[in-house]
Amino acid sequence: MKDLVSIITPCYNSAEFIEETIQSVLNQTYENWEWLITDDLSKDNTVEIIRRYNDPRIKLQVLEKNGGAGNARNNSLERAQGRYIAFLDSDDFWYPEYLETMTDYMEEHHAELVYCNYSRCNEQLQPVLKDFLADKVVTFSNLLKTCRLAPVSTMYDTKRVGKFLFPVKSKREDHVMWLNLLKVIPEGMPINKTLAKYRMRENSVSRKKKNIIKDQYLVYKDFMGFSTVKSLYYTANWAINGFLKYSKIFN
Repeated sequence: MKDLVSIITPCYNSAEFIEETIQSVLNQTYENWEWLITDDLSKDNTVEIIRRYNDPRIKLQVLEKNGGAGNARNNSLERAQGRYIAFLDSDDFWYPEYLETMTDYMEEHHAELVYCNYSRCNEQLQPVLKDFLADKVVTFSNLLKTCRLAPVSTMYDTKRVGKFLFPVKSKREDHVMWLNLLKVIPEGMPINKTLAKYRMRENSVSRKKKNIIKDQYLVYKDFMGFSTVKSLYYTANWAINGFLKYSKIFN
């Protein structure tokens, strides 16, 4: 029997998009999964929509207090029973072969972490930029300068690396978690195939990179324990790479 995949999803006021996300999971060709959804006290009818789906693999928990995406992901991770950990935010989308392709590659290549290409789309899931390509082996060193790993397109093996929680006091919790993981494994492997869609919503795109430079600086200073000079160096590299990654949006 194939190993269980635990899908980790935080959600908050996701009623507009959650049905497309749910359908993308239900359409997976790989069927041995559990979906740990943690609702962060939504004020819309997100929870009502999720509860319409009568599938025992969908395991919803509603928090009593809003604690942010990192806290919600940690809640799901703590409940996860699967060997493989996959991440899917409540407004993103997987192609049907996502889980099967990712797990097959990990098993065949004995990989501890893999990531794939993903489409960068608007709120209607139409591409607005070229696909982000998984074209490089990821290491702790190169991940310091730019974060190539996105939750929607990355999976890791808990049997080989254990579970990694998200820091709840960082607004860049994804990057911190990936860096912590890459401290203990040598590399993450690329799958140069587009298997997911990342929805670039207006409220997140409008922040632009310049508004989160301070948060990124704290990734290095507070969470990696780097000196001020070293933190500034990596923040500058991250900012330049981030601008190149999304430059079309800012023009």
